[in-house]
Amino acid sequence: MQKRSIGSREVSAIGLGGMPMSIEGRPDRQRSIATIHAALDAGVTLIDTADAYCLGADEVGHNEVLIAEALRSYGADTSHVLVATKGGHLRPGDGSWQQNGDPAYLRSAAAASAARLGVESIGLYQFHRPDPKVPYAESIGALADLLDAGLIQMAGISNASVAQIDIARGILGEDLVSVQNQFSPQHTDSFAELEYCASLGLAFLPWSPLGGIRRAGQVGATQSVMSEIANARGVTPYQVVLAWELALAPQVIPIPGASRPESIADSALSSDFVLDEAELVRINNYLA
Repeated sequence: MQKRSIGSREVSAIGLGGMPMSIEGRPDRQRSIATIHAALDAGVTLIDTADAYCLGADEVGHNEVLIAEALRSYGADTSHVLVATKGGHLRPGDGSWQQNGDPAYLRSAAAASAARLGVESIGLYQFHRPDPKVPYAESIGALADLLDAGLIQMAGISNASVAQIDIARGILGEDLVSVQNQFSPQHTDSFAELEYCASLGLAFLPWSPLGGIRRAGQVGATQSVMSEIANARGVTPYQVVLAWELALAPQVIPIPGASRPESIADSALSSDFVLDEAELVRINNYLA
């Protein structure tokens, strides 16, 4: 498994996104645990979660608890695995997603996440999504407080613009280590943020790197160039997509979501699959 860096930590070039194991359409607990174990078997050492990965307010932190259980039951040392979680998003139970960027809330949410993960200090804590009701700098100030208190080791932001990256850097300095935005061949709106992170040496973590839960299975059908290259090289279209993203910059670390062991095992193989220059040009021209 190829390695990349988030701050001072070395992690696998492909991470595991935990959301599909805890929201609508989620599998049973046994299959979820098996999925996380399959990721570890494949060399994945970055697992991304959030307290809002649940179905409603009565089970906040469902995915964090699931990941903690899977790490405990793995049967081998998992101390090198970086678990990244997020706060600032809420699921009241009606299917909606809401924001809460209040600094006091974020501080309490981080403490609750640490308890669910069974750690004294969270490896990477990310502000999940800007709250239009709270000045962005105030929300980021909560991350600085958490760093000072030792409750988190590194800070990241999610769903952020270039301007918000600058605000966060102004407050956190080098303690800001990552930006997690939606990015895939179907959704390239965050390409400017990806390039900016690469120029700064910040890790860029594409969420839904295969197009999202509803679109991932259609990659081969909707992205013909990916299927053509996959067929010629004897790999899956998913591996081609992730290899393309890895080739964009050394700071890119895709975190494909999975709810089946086979899915994350396939995604992990993309770490060692390298597209040649002609294939990269072909993909970029197709997507232009």
